[in-house]
Amino acid sequence: MNRSTKSRLTIKQLSWFPGNTLFEKIARCVCRAGTLPGKELFEAWEVARRVRRKFRGGRVVDLACGHGLLAHIMLLLDDTSPEAIAIDRHLPENAYRLSAELMTYWPRLRQRIAYVEADIETVAFASTDVIMSVHACGALTDTVLEKAVEAGARVAVLPCCHDLERCDTGGLEGWLDGPTAVDVTRAARLRAWGYQVMTRRIPEAITPKNRLLMGRPEYG
Repeated sequence: MNRSTKSRLTIKQLSWFPGNTLFEKIARCVCRAGTLPGKELFEAWEVARRVRRKFRGGRVVDLACGHGLLAHIMLLLDDTSPEAIAIDRHLPENAYRLSAELMTYWPRLRQRIAYVEADIETVAFASTDVIMSVHACGALTDTVLEKAVEAGARVAVLPCCHDLERCDTGGLEGWLDGPTAVDVTRAARLRAWGYQVMTRRIPEAITPKNRLLMGRPEYG
């Protein structure tokens, strides 16, 4: 199975996920909804698993959410989170179809996930939130980190599309390639802001942009 495929999963791929694990149940819902590329399923699952090992509870905030799958998976992995909000400047028209399919299988998700079409800069966050973004392009990842720090909230980002003209490389280009320099500088900046920093990777077979940066306030 090509986990990096950008082709949509549909009912034709149901047979790829025959088992009874949580992941396979989620995958079958994604197939029945027919709205999501396979790559996004695997990305959301791998990020959510790693984040939930570190961050439990709290409202989940999925920024630049796309179809909002990450928000749903986060609640399925930890039912102590009361709710999730999926925010994007332009929500896909079929995002609600995916959500409805997941809620049909897991009715406990109903009334706990909200979609909001808005700019990140206009949203208010709380210190108890878990603020997340998978592949917020370029400097948008920096905005996510800054908003989380302003709120004193836990944060997790999987950066992509590093804009070397707008993103801070920390002067490290002589040692590191540009995108790595940007992410190392992000981690250092997060630590300087008083955060405990944790770094992980999701499988490169899914995406080469696989560096996961997590942080939580050192005291709080």
